[in-house]
Amino acid sequence: MRLQPIIVPGWKNSGPEHWQSRWVSVLPHAVRIEQRDWENPEPAQWVSTLAGEVDRARAPVLIVAHSLGCLITACLPVPLRAKVAGALLVAPADVERPDAPACLRGFAPISRQSLPFQSVVVASDDDPYCALERARAFAEDWGSRIVVLSGAGHINAESGLADWPDGLKIFAALRRRAAWRITTPAPRIPPVPICGMF
Repeated sequence: MRLQPIIVPGWKNSGPEHWQSRWVSVLPHAVRIEQRDWENPEPAQWVSTLAGEVDRARAPVLIVAHSLGCLITACLPVPLRAKVAGALLVAPADVERPDAPACLRGFAPISRQSLPFQSVVVASDDDPYCALERARAFAEDWGSRIVVLSGAGHINAESGLADWPDGLKIFAALRRRAAWRITTPAPRIPPVPICGMF
């Protein structure tokens, strides 16, 4: 079954060397979220942009989120969650930490509701924007599997991952699990012709 990948960058967008930017050309039919203001994110507007893209999708959605993108994915309106088959949540940003930039504090409190779709949190043991124990707590609350990378920082362009082939493997495994759980629509039964009375 065809699934619709939606790339969801975080604060300040993902530059050309970021694995998310590279994946746009690697994942068939991928759509990339474009926010109105990448430098001064506004929570309601960012969630609304993602919600609109999910709502427009003509196939079940696979979200590929990074950093702040993970938090807006966790905030998707409940009615739209049924359209999401799975989410890869990479390096969620901890906007509740004491040294979080002021422009990100509006995204707190972080939604901790269980997600009703397949999800994987990928975290690094030295992410400066989210301690590993916090990433583990997010994964537990969201009902996500967790994959921990060693020394990968914020899992961004500075991490030197290039196309991040290991990430594509994690994504492929998520895709298989998501597709396995999507219920296929029942086949259409042609109408029974009405015979005339004789």
